Amino acid sequence: MLLVVNAGSSSIKLAVFDETLRQVAQARAERIGSGGPHSHLEALQQALDQMDMPLSSLRGAAHRVVHGGSYLTSACHITDATVSAIRACVPLAPLHNPANLMGIEAIASLCPDLPQYASFDTAFHATNPAVATTYALPKSARDMGLRRYGFHGLSYAALVRKVQENGSYPQPNRLLALHLGNGASLCAIHEGRSVATTMGYSPLDGLTMGTRAGNIDGNAVLKLAEELGIDGAARLLNQGSGLLGLGGAADMRSLHAAATPEATFALDHFCYWVVRHAGSMIAAMGGADALAFTGGIGENDMVLRAKIVAGLGFLGARIDPHANAQNRSILQDTHSNVAIWTVPAEEERQIATEAMQIMAGERG
Repeated sequence: MLLVVNAGSSSIKLAVFDETLRQVAQARAERIGSGGPHSHLEALQQALDQMDMPLSSLRGAAHRVVHGGSYLTSACHITDATVSAIRACVPLAPLHNPANLMGIEAIASLCPDLPQYASFDTAFHATNPAVATTYALPKSARDMGLRRYGFHGLSYAALVRKVQENGSYPQPNRLLALHLGNGASLCAIHEGRSVATTMGYSPLDGLTMGTRAGNIDGNAVLKLAEELGIDGAARLLNQGSGLLGLGGAADMRSLHAAATPEATFALDHFCYWVVRHAGSMIAAMGGADALAFTGGIGENDMVLRAKIVAGLGFLGARIDPHANAQNRSILQDTHSNVAIWTVPAEEERQIATEAMQIMAGERG
């Protein structure tokens, strides 16, 4: 059995997979440090107790780590050097990597001899060319780690794997992947490899999101920092903007139900920027053969899917309204020039897949 750990700043999610990559258990603990468990160690023990899963039954633990920086570009067995490298990326992901490290440390405390592995959300985008990742800054600034990294890589890697494994999907040369949820991004996938993505130095860039502003002029950020201070500007841009700032709610279902002018504008804004950024991703691939929707919104919101596909009508994309209303896996109608799919997000299974590949190699 393999334990997959997704540790956040105030929650920890666990999933257990058997040798056939079948998920056999899951659990979570929330409100760490604020009325719930006092620490990640206590939260981990609580979640393990929920599953009634003895540590002796586990062959390893695999972790989601948000930021691997420029050097951690593939899944790996966690060593002291790996932990140091993840810690060195904390300034790049101050809201995520510290929590990921606490998950690793909690497992090590409970079961010191259990092998641990890490998969990185940034790793899938390591194949982006330098022209796509480099900000037009002087070398002194670039040496500070200021570049585009991209995120949601585990979701995109899982999507590519599922497309390759599923005979229902033809193998596209140029795939536009749309990970649409509270956090949202697009990825241009050419021959199975990421060549461009909308998120940049941090997950704040790109699309309109639940509470994140998405793409915004740097001078506007400086103005907010001048008026609100750096911490205040950071809170506004990451936690008080996006759909929440425009429409009063971060949740799509609430916006649909509200049907106020502000909520309608927020939905239109979301779709407009998905389509506009999609044009950039399509240009990076020289076209598109397929669209793949994933994430909570991508998999379930038929209204927004239809609007986005309509906005991509210049590709010859045509959605089947009946298939779309039923959230089917294949959505294009018979006249569409591109395939259109929904692909369920499987980040935990992707982490398990990568860890088991390493474990198999270690066994020789």
